[in-house]
Amino acid sequence: MAETQIEWTDATWNPVAGCSIVTAGCTHCYAMEMAKRLEAMGVQKYAGLTRKTGRRTVWNGVVREDRQALTIPHRWRKPRKIFVNSMSDLFHDQVTDEFILDVWQVMRETPRHNYQILTKRPERMAELVSDRIGEVLPNVWLGTSIENAEVVDRIDDLRRSPAAIRFISFEPLIGAVGAIDLQDIHWAIVGGESGKSARPIREEWIDEIHAQCLTAGTAFFFKQWGTWGKDNKKRSKKANGREYRGRTWDEMPAAPQAVV
Repeated sequence: MAETQIEWTDATWNPVAGCSIVTAGCTHCYAMEMAKRLEAMGVQKYAGLTRKTGRRTVWNGVVREDRQALTIPHRWRKPRKIFVNSMSDLFHDQVTDEFILDVWQVMRETPRHNYQILTKRPERMAELVSDRIGEVLPNVWLGTSIENAEVVDRIDDLRRSPAAIRFISFEPLIGAVGAIDLQDIHWAIVGGESGKSARPIREEWIDEIHAQCLTAGTAFFFKQWGTWGKDNKKRSKKANGREYRGRTWDEMPAAPQAVV
């Protein structure tokens, strides 16, 4: 587990290493380059998970379950919001049901933390949480990623997942999402892509999501413009900042109180 600069969480926990590209939102995933960097630093967990294609580093499809990592949240005494698998996807098809159930057991045993699970495979999450887990843990938030209108059907799968908090990460937002149903969706995170190959974000795409959050009563969190600013100019992520409509938006869902 590690402290993080991700604005909407406190720490990251990665019991799974490796992933694979599924849709356009994955194309420039920061975790691919990070995994290559960690391998070069001698972190065995990330060895052999990526390959080069042209100038890009991409996942090669190898996925590892890290059982040693399952003990980490028990050692973190101070309550945290914890982003689960910031470098992978807990519901990747190569992660076994048994391992996912073990991750759930860790979360059950550490109610002082709030766990934020984000997946691009919400159909598997809905089935497994409904059929094999059943109970709703108040400290487990379930979310999915949506980058454009082509994958908005993920919202229906997310809604089928029993959860105390359901959330959507519209990041990287690379296209309009159109009219969406945010019923029973408690939180929306919106952000642009960063990095040298980042694709632009448009202010009207953000406006569209923000307006629908207001209608649905969904908490709205604007994470970043990324490499492209609202004036459609390319700058550093820091220079473009986090202001939208003249202010920062750090709304959070009304989460149950963590048990200390």
